[in-house]
Amino acid sequence: MTAISGDAISRTVAVVGGGLSGGLFALKLSRARPDFRVVLIERGRRLGRGVAYGACSPHHLLNVPVSRMEVGLTPSFGDWLGSAPHARAAMAPALVESGGDLLAAFAPRALFGDYLQERVAQALVTHDGPGLAAIRGEAVGLTGSGARGLRLADGREITADVMVLATGNMPPGVPRGPDRWLYDSPYFIPDPWAHDALDGLAPDAPLLLLGTGLTTVDIALKLDAAGHRGPILALSRRGLTPEIHAGGGAWPAFIEEALPASPRRLTRLIRRQVELAQAQGVPWQRVFDAARPAIPAIWRSWTDRQKRQFLRHLRTRWDVRRHRMAPRIAAALASLMDQGRLRVEAGRVVGYRLIPVARAEGVEVAYAGKDGRRTFQAAQVINCTGPQRDLGRSGIPLLADLLGRGLALPDTLGLGLETRDGALLDRQGAASSRFFALGALTCPSWWEITAVPEINVQVDRLVAKLADEEAGHGAAPLEASDFLDLGAGI
Repeated sequence: MTAISGDAISRTVAVVGGGLSGGLFALKLSRARPDFRVVLIERGRRLGRGVAYGACSPHHLLNVPVSRMEVGLTPSFGDWLGSAPHARAAMAPALVESGGDLLAAFAPRALFGDYLQERVAQALVTHDGPGLAAIRGEAVGLTGSGARGLRLADGREITADVMVLATGNMPPGVPRGPDRWLYDSPYFIPDPWAHDALDGLAPDAPLLLLGTGLTTVDIALKLDAAGHRGPILALSRRGLTPEIHAGGGAWPAFIEEALPASPRRLTRLIRRQVELAQAQGVPWQRVFDAARPAIPAIWRSWTDRQKRQFLRHLRTRWDVRRHRMAPRIAAALASLMDQGRLRVEAGRVVGYRLIPVARAEGVEVAYAGKDGRRTFQAAQVINCTGPQRDLGRSGIPLLADLLGRGLALPDTLGLGLETRDGALLDRQGAASSRFFALGALTCPSWWEITAVPEINVQVDRLVAKLADEEAGHGAAPLEASDFLDLGAGI
């Protein structure tokens, strides 16, 4: 940390959210413009981590290899893993799995959090001049007319020329369905990543997990590591779990030349490419890797009707193949299922009722599955449906204030905020010169903007935009083609 400065501040930028998106952006902007004061506002005490790299246990692994987690900082993530003593020890199993190839290894998620936290901490200043400063608190709204003021939950006010929303993924929303009294009862855990979410669970407690995606995988393994031995039922409409990463092979880009194309046509194209790849001994995963850089271009080429078609009919099957598990994680999950401690089923909850369960009160869950109507007795129901996207249902004070003032516009698909080149669109559809967003909030523009490579592209472009505008130059806007340089690999 730097303690003193007599330099003048040319511009103040407030960054709301100190996770991956906010921490990385604040760090890069402060380096690009040493004359700016960049204020990183985060209610948690650990900057740069967020939920993804903070609320995790040692057994939680990154869903991509080390090579896909590089964000252009010094030292690189790979170099840091090889030099930090605690990282070298924690990487031993990953290196065994990857045959000693560090860049191909699946590192513990907590290590990436350590890496980012260390980079941000080293850049922080404690004076009132230019540089990267941290404020511990929660931004809950604008002050007065909202011209330049930002209000915190503790009553403090911050003056800033520009505000960047980097709040990351929101907690899961309350599921839709019958018997909604359950969601206000002590038998429902609304957010499995809350710090006390799994406290007090009996080791033999039967549990229902709503969802079968990556959140369910993480929570099932977290429960196992904590000594839980009771039966677990994971339930979703289709009962699909994430697929597994596989190494080897390569596949050329093939989607760009087919655009524009409907979701159904692209689905047929991908299936055909998978058949061709497998016939040549290339893992199907390489086909999805080759499609990955074109995702923003695909999304932006579709009409609202086509986007709704994808979300309704194809999204789940795409997600389980696109967002995959590390081999060690898949093996651990398979072990739980082989032991009969975890059951994954396709089904729809049709009702809950209170009953005594395992010497304590719980709920009987009735659900309709492929074998008809069935029941399961659960001491707790855990919401593993993934982050909420619909800001109209979020209840986050700052976002509610921006929406209420007409300074932000939710998209019609319930995915986030409407933006143009990172700038929030207001109620009239005009792009703001003061309010910007990063990461998950901008899904309406790019669809997948939650993985590190895409976020890094977006961060770099917004840094260039704000730094160049202040210098009197105009940076090129972020385009779908900018993501094509990501290269293969999920």
